[in-house]
Amino acid sequence: MAESGVNPTAAALLGLLHEGPMTGGQLMAAAERRLAPYWSMTRSQVYRELPVLAERGFVRLGKPGPRMSQPYAITAAGKRTFSRWLAEDPGRDTIRNPIALRIAFGNLHSPNQLKNLQVAANEYHTDALARVREQVKNAKKEGDTYDASALEFAVAYHRAALSWLKSAATG
Repeated sequence: MAESGVNPTAAALLGLLHEGPMTGGQLMAAAERRLAPYWSMTRSQVYRELPVLAERGFVRLGKPGPRMSQPYAITAAGKRTFSRWLAEDPGRDTIRNPIALRIAFGNLHSPNQLKNLQVAANEYHTDALARVREQVKNAKKEGDTYDASALEFAVAYHRAALSWLKSAATG
């Protein structure tokens, strides 16, 4: 099977463009709304990938809109490439948890720093868990079982993080 030749960020943009033409800003908003609970993309990544996708014929540019916003639409080649990407081995997860990294160096923190770190992380994961549960509920209400299933990963992640924070050595 031939590889798609696109990275996950480019593939995510192609996937989002299946919903219809969007500007870079609209793609960022769609990524934030649909993917952020389990996949991060930065504005710079989006704006770096869009010209590459256009150059490779995977998206086409529409007529510039207000403030020179440039809409992009997926092409047939982009749809084929996205389908190939979906069929590829996804590879291994990459875990990059900034709280775990800091706790690993806990002996170099003051007890107050560690406590503040734990409190802030608890607040973040509690709030994020509430938000993503609401997203799951909405996805299910809209009949989007695939989106709901992916969002359930984020629910489990935040639950696991909260459970781990209770037992983490923070002084």
